[in-house]
Formats: sequence, C-alpha cells, structure tokens
Amino acid sequence: MAETLKIFKIGGAILDEPAQLSRFVAALAQVAGPKLLVHGGGRGASQLLAQLGQQPQLVQGRRITDAATLDIVTMFYAGKTNKQLVAGLQAAGANALGLSGADGNAIRAVRRPVGAIDYGFVGDLPADAVNTGLLELLLRAGLLPVLCAITHDGQGQLLNTNADTIARAVAVALAPRRAVELHFCFEKDGVLADVNDDNSVIERLTAAEYAQLKAAGAVAAGMVPKLDNAFAALEAGVARVVIENALRLNEPVKTVLCRS
Repeated sequence: MAETLKIFKIGGAILDEPAQLSRFVAALAQVAGPKLLVHGGGRGASQLLAQLGQQPQLVQGRRITDAATLDIVTMFYAGKTNKQLVAGLQAAGANALGLSGADGNAIRAVRRPVGAIDYGFVGDLPADAVNTGLLELLLRAGLLPVLCAITHDGQGQLLNTNADTIARAVAVALAPRRAVELHFCFEKDGVLADVNDDNSVIERLTAAEYAQLKAAGAVAAGMVPKLDNAFAALEAGVARVVIENALRLNEPVKTVLCRS
C-alpha cells in the first residue's frame, strides 16, 4: 500500500489571522510524506456580504447560499483564500496546487433538495463525488493539492459545499488506496468538554460520547458538521481522525476520535 496520506482541513479564525495562518502553513509544509489540504473561507465572505447589506444566514453551522452569496463565497474560497494558501505553501517550500471542485472535475456535487430549509446553491456529495485518479496523480507527482469548498454539478453550476464534508469525502475515497489520517484543524486544542474552558480538551472521544454531548447541546453549532463528518470518516475506514489546533500540529494535545 502507498505511503500514509495526511489530509488537513483548516477553518475557523485561523484563516482570518495572517500571522497565525502563516504559522500553520509553515508547519504544514514541514509535515513529512504526502499531504492534502482542504479549506473553508473564514469570516471574510460573511464580512463582505454584510458590507453589501446582506445578512449571512447559517443553520447549524451550515451556510444558506443564494445566488449573490454564491458569487461572494466563490471569490473568497476559490480565489483569494485558495491562492493565498497556495502562495504561502510555495514560500514555505511545499509545491502546492489550488483546486476548486470544477478543476479537473476534482469534486462533483448535487444541489441539495429543498426540504424544511432551502439551502440554495449548496452541494451535497454523492458516493462517487471525488476524482481519486486525479488526486492520486497529483500526489504521485509530489504536489500538495489545496481544495476549496466550491464544487460543481457537471452541468456548469458551481455549488457551495461544507469544507468538513469535502475533507471527509476525500479521506474516505482515498482510504481504499492507502492509509489515510484526517486532521481537522482550527483555533482550539480539540473538542472541549466545556466550551467556555479552553483547557477542557477531551483527549479521547467515542461516537457514543459525542452523541451524548450533542443531545445535551454541549457542542457548539460550528462543531456539529465537523464532528459528524469526522466520525463518518472513521466509520468508513479512515485510519485515524483527530481534532486539533492548527498552530500545534506537532504537539500531543488534541482530541483523537475512536469508534468505541
């Protein structure tokens, strides 16, 4: 089997702080072996929407995306944020290549059906969403793929897809080909037992324990899609899944997810 692949998903306030983002990029560039980065867009898109008189709408950490919002998030995610990350990685010595889901047909999605909530131009990922052949080709060439949260439907329509979901889908798709580690990185040291206490990191979290925290409302809204996707990846065969601080990649403090 091929060398272990480490997939990193970066999000949260780290993306909005240039100094912290530079530290993360420098640390990521030093991680040995093949790696892949998935990113969201930080608060920049929401701030621009507010400046344009539009109120960003989130439901359980997921953005409702109308046509105007899709334009803004595409500019931020696939444009500014993606290329800043790629440039930073190049400066740190990692040969990165930025991609949206449409580039090379990397990730194809389907528009989420309208139910109790109309999420607009939001993409869900079918089982065959990820172009594993393309990603393996890039990895074997020594490139570091940098995937943003913009996907496409194959019919010319761009879609906004949750970056945690993309990270999970990519990890699961590549797991039959090689051992995969999935790292969800943000500004906290891991999953917190008390959201008001940064020192209350849960070192080991099972699916049953997460279900209890979720039912009790002890998990912040933005953590729900992250942990839902993290446990789904673990159950689907990803070798290791952790939640950790983007600025402490090489330190032992983190939450390791366990099936039981």
